[in-house]
Amino acid sequence: MKSKTVDQSRVIMSNLMMPEHANPAGNVHGGEIMKLMDNAAGVVAQRHARTNIVTARVDALKFHHPIRISNVITCYGHLTFVGKSSMEIAVTVTVEDLSKEEPAKTALTSFFTFVALDENGVPQPVPSLEINTEEERRSWEAGQQRYLSYKQEQKEYLATQSQNNTAGGEAANDN
Repeated sequence: MKSKTVDQSRVIMSNLMMPEHANPAGNVHGGEIMKLMDNAAGVVAQRHARTNIVTARVDALKFHHPIRISNVITCYGHLTFVGKSSMEIAVTVTVEDLSKEEPAKTALTSFFTFVALDENGVPQPVPSLEINTEEERRSWEAGQQRYLSYKQEQKEYLATQSQNNTAGGEAANDN
């Protein structure tokens, strides 16, 4: 399987925020923006894997600046790390107030992890990521650390669940 560059799957998607995206005070719901971020990350993942993909994890979702009706938001997504079947995508959302002559501001940031699936819903391998710049290398290393940390968390969670299931079964047998 041939490796791919970060630029081969990079995405930029813009949307105008309308009243249906907001509360009565004119503030856009965070969930609306999260959905747009997930869509942008999904495009990145599918461009890279060229197969069915699913969202597996959302991390470090941070709100930096409010978004209001009539603002234009732009989602910037790019791969940071690729595992065997998983891909981490960084998504940054900027907000622009079209009524003001000001540069866009960073509104939200997050990392999305997607998993590639075959036609039976089983995880399948994805192309490796070709690293071409120092910034991409730093992102890759940070992504790899997050990946290893998630794997350790999952291992600890499963061990705890196994212990809880065993303890529950023993308590039921004591009666």
